[in-house]
Amino acid sequence: MPNVITELLVKDLEKNFEESEGAVLVNYAGLTVKEDSEIRNNLAEKGVEFRMVRNKLCKRVMAEQGFEVADELFIGNTAIAWGDAEATIGAAKVFTEKEVKKAGKVTIKGGVFEGRFLGDAEATALADIPDKDTLRAMLLSALSGSARGLVQILAGVPGGMARVIQANADQGGFSGEAAPADAPAEEAPAEEAPAEEAPAEEEAPAEEEAPAEEDTPEEEAPAEEE
Repeated sequence: MPNVITELLVKDLEKNFEESEGAVLVNYAGLTVKEDSEIRNNLAEKGVEFRMVRNKLCKRVMAEQGFEVADELFIGNTAIAWGDAEATIGAAKVFTEKEVKKAGKVTIKGGVFEGRFLGDAEATALADIPDKDTLRAMLLSALSGSARGLVQILAGVPGGMARVIQANADQGGFSGEAAPADAPAEEAPAEEAPAEEAPAEEEAPAEEEAPAEEDTPEEEAPAEEE
């Protein structure tokens, strides 16, 4: 009969580790009924499943899940808080609350998150991760701040442009720059009337042909006297 109970406990632990996204292991002892009730209620509000476990069985199941855990972790009374990622972070926050830490009756031993075993320091650091409500508030604050900054920037643009235009005007105008949008455009010079066409040159009279030279009869040389 004891073996049957042990196997049932082992299967229950295996199911919790397999179905949960994270877990926080704590040393849990010496609490009053009131203190115990307050902690359990706070954990339940965050969707955390919490219960005491047997050290030997817990070590066995964690080893089967692939987690290498030192024997020192399973000293004293051990309790485990299981849940999804958000619940695991919430459990870490509950265990690190000021009043709980002050009492010194609950200390974090380790944890499991995103399939990795965490030491005591890493598991305690889960409490520093913002929860969903805090993340939403941070996001809204960032978006609101960006919107205000954008409005201020846009509101400053016209004034800044006016100062730039005035500074250039004081320095003698926009040399070589395009005229500002509000400056009157210079009138384009009127188009010149088309130049009158020069009268066509009169055709010069054709040169008179020089009269053909008359054939001057050559004077016959006088016949030589015999």
